[in-house]
Order: sequence, then C-alpha cells, then structure tokens
Amino acid sequence: MSDLLDLGGKVALITGAGQNVGRQIALHFAAHRAAGVVVNDYFLDRAEAVANEIKNGGGKAIAVQADVTDLASVKEMVGKAEKAFGPIDVLVNNAGNSGADPDPDARKPFWETGPAAWDSFIRVNLYGVINCASACIPGMIERKGGRIITIISDAGRAGEAGLDVYSGAKAGAAGFMRAVARSLGRYQITANCVAIAATATPAIEARLQADPERAKKILEKYVIRRPGKPTDVANMVLFLASDASPWITGQTYPVNGGFTFAL
Repeated sequence: MSDLLDLGGKVALITGAGQNVGRQIALHFAAHRAAGVVVNDYFLDRAEAVANEIKNGGGKAIAVQADVTDLASVKEMVGKAEKAFGPIDVLVNNAGNSGADPDPDARKPFWETGPAAWDSFIRVNLYGVINCASACIPGMIERKGGRIITIISDAGRAGEAGLDVYSGAKAGAAGFMRAVARSLGRYQITANCVAIAATATPAIEARLQADPERAKKILEKYVIRRPGKPTDVANMVLFLASDASPWITGQTYPVNGGFTFAL
C-alpha cells in the first residue's frame, strides 16, 4: 500500500522554520521525501542550521533569509527557491508571534499603545501571510495544483486577553485563507489553517518550569493536560500538505490538546 503522506516530488517552503514548530515541520517534510525543503527565517544562521540538519539526514534543503513582512524580500526568496528546486508546491506560513524585531511596547495593553506596537503583530501574522501567498499562488495556478497551510493560534479562534491585536491578526489570516480557498479551488489548490495553543518551545517550557503552580493552572484548561509538542503540529501540517487531503480546503484545524473545541 502506498504512503499517502509521501511528499515525493513536492517542493515546500516553510517560513519561520529556523526553530521550534517551523523546524519540526521542515524535518517532517524532509522525512517524507519532499523533493526540496526551503527553510526560511529572518535570521540566516537559524535557517542554515535546520537546512544542514536535513541535508545531514539525506534530505534536500536550502536556507533562505527573508523578512516575510517585505514583499520584495519574499519575491526574492521565492525566486531563489525556484532556482534551487523548481516551482513551490507547498507553502507553509509559519512565521508569526510579534516578528523578529518587535516594538518594545507590543506586550502592553493595546489601548495604551499605538500603531507601531500593533504593527509588530499585524505585519508578520497577516501581511506576512498575504505576501507569501501572493508570491507563490501564480505558479500554483499555472500548474493547477498546490497546498497553502497557515499556522494560526487559538487566540485567533477564541480570543486571548492581553493579546488583542495578535488575536485579530491571526483571525484575519484565517479569514484570508478561507477566501483564498474559495478563489483557488477550481485550480486544485487547497488552503487551510492549523490553530495551535501552548506548544512546548524552549521559552514556554522555561516559563512553565519557573512557576509550577501557574503551570498547573494553565494546564488545567487543557483536556489533555500537557503543552503541545512541535511534532503534534507538524503531523497535521504534513497531512494537509500530502495527497491524503485533496478534498479539504477552507478549514481551520485546532491542534490544541482540547484547550478549545470546534464543531
């Protein structure tokens, strides 16, 4: 029986893939025989470390530095990717949070700040998605096929106190993806989101370990009482990128340990 998750022949671009969830998605794709994995990060050394990890394991990868909030930078990245491996079949919009260079006031209540702080979230989580999609979609239309997967947050589905603008930006990215799905379905291009909750990156693990009582209260909100793992997210992204999901589009899949439920 053939492996439906085999990506043989597909070229994938993952933004923000120099660490954490993005890194694991890149490793998953390489392990399932992607024809080429384009590892993007704002910091080239991080992207190179992941690309080398893939190549050392026998996979094909390149590292490309680009700022997803800058359309010209994104188009240059896509050009480098296509020169190395050919047209992009899978785009994973993973770059997020408050960006590589956040405003120092980004974590304050939004009503105490202004557009400079808000832009820290909006530019990377919404415009970054739009920029990357606009650069990759024409080629997908020409070839009549493709997968676009955007990593959002449960903050974008349910809202998160203290992360108002971030929540709005992630919700905007999800709405954008639903519209893209409607626009591109006739070209056999699917567009979906994966909504994640607390995932055990080094920063989150350090916070949980530093305050066990607070960690216990946080994890009580999860039906499966642990933070997520990057592999939990990468498993769903791989499914949506593969030939196992050709008739799924315009959806948002929570991978959140039961933090919130969806119909």
